[in-house]
Amino acid sequence: MKKNIKNIGIVLLVMLALTSCNKEKTEDKEPIQKGFVISNEMMKNTTVVDVQDDYVEDEMSFFGKISADKNQYIDIYPLVGGNVMSVNVELGDYVHAGQIMATIRSTELAGFQKDLSDARNEVAVAENNLRVAQDLYAGKLNTEKDVLEAKSLLQKAKDELRRSQSVSQVYNVKNGSIYNVIAPISGYVVQKNINKDMQLRSDRSENIFDVANTKNVWAIVNINESDISKVSLGMKAKVYTLADPSTVFTGKIDKIFKIIDPETNAMQARVVLENASGQLIPESKATIKVLKTENKKALSIPKQALIFDDNRYFVVIFKSQSDVKVQEVRILKETGEKAYISDGLQNDDKVVTANQLLIYRALTE
Repeated sequence: MKKNIKNIGIVLLVMLALTSCNKEKTEDKEPIQKGFVISNEMMKNTTVVDVQDDYVEDEMSFFGKISADKNQYIDIYPLVGGNVMSVNVELGDYVHAGQIMATIRSTELAGFQKDLSDARNEVAVAENNLRVAQDLYAGKLNTEKDVLEAKSLLQKAKDELRRSQSVSQVYNVKNGSIYNVIAPISGYVVQKNINKDMQLRSDRSENIFDVANTKNVWAIVNINESDISKVSLGMKAKVYTLADPSTVFTGKIDKIFKIIDPETNAMQARVVLENASGQLIPESKATIKVLKTENKKALSIPKQALIFDDNRYFVVIFKSQSDVKVQEVRILKETGEKAYISDGLQNDDKVVTANQLLIYRALTE
């Protein structure tokens, strides 16, 4: 009986060993679970950027406006009085230098034409008198003094002719009584105070057009008194307008007006911006962010790469489509578009800035 029990025990031990081996073989055949891999389709919409080693920048935000370049802003006044026959441009139109903007019928032009004609006649008479005086002097019928007087009268007549010609050029005098208002520069009509059939007085002191060349414009920055000491020439600036807040225009502060505007209680600074596309409209409101560079460096990444979770910040580090990982980071400072990192990243790292939240969830859940 004891022998049978011993044999049964041996059989059970063998069966348990065989079962264990079969289980291990079964487990060996199960597929090994692979890590997360970014698919080729997802990679098309995934953006990866290098970690940068930058100088740390402070960012100050101010309000202001876009202004036409005052060096390319011309007030146009009527040089004569008269009746407005036609107005060829409207507010907001683009005009070329030399283009006729309006025509005015003026009796004043007749007086300028008469002065020019009289001056030409005086020169002709003086030239003839000089020839006669020189001929008489050659025949010893007059003196050298008579010749010198004739030369003097001719010079005065020529001076008067030059003056009349200059007046005619200024007033653009042509045959007839029509005065043309000419665009002095190429640019946009930003002010218009003239209409057809209007009667213009000769002593009018108000301008009839303003033309501004907006190839370059100014961003005027209103700086609060408490921030005046923080702003200096040469600082980089980013300009955002209400009309197009998604577009960033960049420039530098090239002028600081050392007076306080009594209306705004602020000092103004100027940023010159290129505006060949015409996107920047004079008098439109703007937000200007002024950047001050500190004398120290730190690793920086775009702010959009940051993931905030459980009161901590993370990024997704990318090495390849099959090698991505979540990394916690500590932030030194944030500006409008950048985050400076004090711990968690290295110079040669790359971080994901698009689809990073989807990848983060796939790696952590």
